[in-house]
This record gives sequence, structure tokens and C-alpha cells, in this order.
Amino acid sequence: MSTIPRLKRRSDFLRVAAYQRKVVMPTMIVQLAERSRAENSEQALYPLRVGFTASRKVGNAVKRNRARRRLRAVVQAVCPSFAFSGKDIVLIARSVTVTAPFTDLLHDFRQALNRLELPSL
Repeated sequence: MSTIPRLKRRSDFLRVAAYQRKVVMPTMIVQLAERSRAENSEQALYPLRVGFTASRKVGNAVKRNRARRRLRAVVQAVCPSFAFSGKDIVLIARSVTVTAPFTDLLHDFRQALNRLELPSL
């Protein structure tokens, strides 16, 4: 299974947030931004890049890390069935992300992508 490239720089997270396309779900918040032509030409190999974040509201470091791991697993499971072209996505964990059943996380992420009008394959 190939890994999806990650957003790691703060400037990338801020750019996605400034794009102001987001969906708030019970278990997570999903933000979406399209890359500019310059960014696309630099990273033409990556149709999708994903960033994960969990604030201290989620809990201590152990809970935040668990929430991010669960979100990574959701992206690995769901993203191959959606069509992305030059998009960046940021998933923000909520306190429920740590304890919610995995099927709820999958459902919420799929529903968020549908609300963001991303076509499924």
C-alpha cells in the first residue's frame, strides 16, 4: 500500500485553512484546498496531500497521537475510492475521534468528502 504524501509545514496548514472550504462532522473536521498551478507543477506526482492535526482539547499526548493514527487509517481506507487532482486536505481531530467506533470515522469522512463535492471512483 503506497503512502499518501503529508502536509508538514505550518504554511501549508494555514493555506488550507484560509481557503475556507470545510465540513464539520461529529468525529472530525475536514478542510480542503486546491493547489495553485505553481504548486501543482512542483508536485505533479501527488494528486493528493493530507495533513493531520489534534489540538490539546482532544486530550493528553497519548490521546492526540491515537487520534492522528486513527485519522491516518481512515484516509488510507477511504481515499483510494475518491478522485483527487491537485488537492490538499487537512483532518482535524475532535475529542470524540479517540473513542468513536472506527466505522463512524469512516462514515463521517466519506460523507465529508461527498459534501465537499469530490467525485468517487
